[in-house]
Amino acid sequence: MLHIVREGRYYRVADPGWRDPLEASYSRQRGGRWNPPGSFAVFYLNREVRTARALVRYRFRELPYGPELLRPEQAPVLVATEVASDEYVDVVTEAGCTAVGLPATYPLDGAGRTVSWAECQPIGKRAWDARERGIACRSAAPEGTEELAHFARPEAARLEGRGRWQFDEWFWPATARVEAD
Repeated sequence: MLHIVREGRYYRVADPGWRDPLEASYSRQRGGRWNPPGSFAVFYLNREVRTARALVRYRFRELPYGPELLRPEQAPVLVATEVASDEYVDVVTEAGCTAVGLPATYPLDGAGRTVSWAECQPIGKRAWDARERGIACRSAAPEGTEELAHFARPEAARLEGRGRWQFDEWFWPATARVEAD
């Protein structure tokens, strides 16, 4: 595995019903791109607000309605956090993608389809078992740029919130109150 240094402001899209959006047990239970359900906890973070918006649109891609129809109490909130400078598994560069066994075109395969969670989860498990800090990767959401799968290890410092915005405060670019990217 190759490594890449990441640090700075990252954003987490969180369910409004979560008591603590910076608690990672939600990902341990349900799993995600880099961790199978019931395995280990991961904080899935977005590099910029525009990537967080792209992620929400991506989640709605196959639903018969869009995020504009959500009631405020159902719509995702956005939480900012600061990530300390550290090395992460590189799934950003072409060399990093191929080093972990993914196509250089990740998040798309050679046929233009999105690489599945089933293909990414064993890579995440290998990184977890190797005591890596997490995985920096290209976003699978069209229009997104980069995401960070920050592993929630018991000995690691807790991520701290640096701001929280309700859906209408961050999702619609024309009215957003969140800091610009």
